[in-house]
Amino acid sequence: MNSSLPDDVRKVLDDPGRLQALAALEVLGTDPDADFDRLTRVAAHIFGAEIALVTLIDKERQWFRACHGTDLTGTSASDSFCAHTLAGPEAMVVLDATTDPRFMHNPLVAGETGIRFYAGAPIVVAGQRLGSLCVLGRTARNAVEPALLDQLVDLAGLASTLFALKDEARVRARTAAALLREEWRHALTLEAGNVGSWIWDIRTGEVVCNDMFRRMYHLPESGTIQFEQVLDTVHAGDRAAIEDSIQASLNDGVDFAAEVRVEPTIRWLTMRGRVYQRDAEGRALVMMGASTDITEAKQSAEHTRLLLRELNHRVKNTLAMIQSVARQTIRQNPDPKAFIEAFSGRLRTISDAHVLLADRDWSGVHLYEVIASQLGPDFLEHPDRATVNGPDMMLPADHAVGLGLILHELTTNAHRHGAWSTNRGVVNIDWEKREAPVPGLMLRWRESEGPAVAPPRDYGLGTKLIERSLAKVLDSDVKLRFDPGGVAAEIWMPLPVEQV
Repeated sequence: MNSSLPDDVRKVLDDPGRLQALAALEVLGTDPDADFDRLTRVAAHIFGAEIALVTLIDKERQWFRACHGTDLTGTSASDSFCAHTLAGPEAMVVLDATTDPRFMHNPLVAGETGIRFYAGAPIVVAGQRLGSLCVLGRTARNAVEPALLDQLVDLAGLASTLFALKDEARVRARTAAALLREEWRHALTLEAGNVGSWIWDIRTGEVVCNDMFRRMYHLPESGTIQFEQVLDTVHAGDRAAIEDSIQASLNDGVDFAAEVRVEPTIRWLTMRGRVYQRDAEGRALVMMGASTDITEAKQSAEHTRLLLRELNHRVKNTLAMIQSVARQTIRQNPDPKAFIEAFSGRLRTISDAHVLLADRDWSGVHLYEVIASQLGPDFLEHPDRATVNGPDMMLPADHAVGLGLILHELTTNAHRHGAWSTNRGVVNIDWEKREAPVPGLMLRWRESEGPAVAPPRDYGLGTKLIERSLAKVLDSDVKLRFDPGGVAAEIWMPLPVEQV
């Protein structure tokens, strides 16, 4: 490339520093610029020339950043008059290109364009010659007045300044846009994270904060905020702690940290801050920080503590129940095989009830789920010789475990000795909510069309479990009857008011 250019010109065009400065302008191939167009018109007018150009030149091509009197947008670097201007003195003049060995065979001279006269001055940006401001004419000249060349150099200097200013403006605009995007990203991140940011001018007491901070502390949506206004929203019981922490941060330089309740919503907020500016004597001037809403975390922690206490209570009760059931079962079933069979079913019932309760954070179990644990999950759609009727409701933990044991004993007995021990027997289960005189649940179990029933001579463990399973539910009552037509049971459980 550029084989027709002299070595000194090629060296200038190939200079890495010049090419880097040219690339930094980012203007090659961009839209026309009215400011540079005006410069070319002025230059053409001063010289009385047909053509005037503002050019930029890389290793292979000359670009016309602005032009007057021609429709061309550029030429190859090897055909450029201006390339020689970059390697020459302050300004270059060609009075008659047809007699200059450098240009007589140039297509712009020998071709239809017919250039004869050229005068150009380099455009210098960041210490590098990047192009030129030049005028071209189709008529050769005998001389050029020095004053005209001085004006051309001045115009080239003006073009250089324009390039520098426009590049600086472009960089500033890009930086401003990047900062704006970063501010938006930062603001959106804080908003999405429910973080209230704040800057406290300790001398004036003024707090500059984002909208999230204002909403957290129920402060006005606009206007100046004073730090005392923030403190006024803090629950009285937390004021001393926050003031002590602030004082320690101002005096000792430790980070400020406090967890406070905000009135009137009594939501928990955590405040963290740090002194970022002090005067020459060490007095704190500016503190910056952030606040986050930790109400859910506090509630979750409290809920976890309650669950652990409930779990400890349940584990103790369950172990006591298992111990009692095991002791009574082995008394009734001294044979190991019989003991394992009887005890495993009761233990599984207790386990199933606890699994349901654990899945619901010990908040309670639906009555339908307790029944399904004994009759199967499809007991409503596909009952197996059982009629079930009653509304679903939430049962507290003790009610669910006790009722589950009762239903287990009743269903086990029905399969072994009662209605379900034959092909015709049916079990009817129904219940209802009662609100008076005491809110509660009345559930009835009735067997029919099974073997004839007679009261047992000695009540076994199953009967005792049925009658005692709700011992922890105060004022509950279980009535078990061995009617000739089948076993019947009435189960009464008082319920908390909110469960009725």
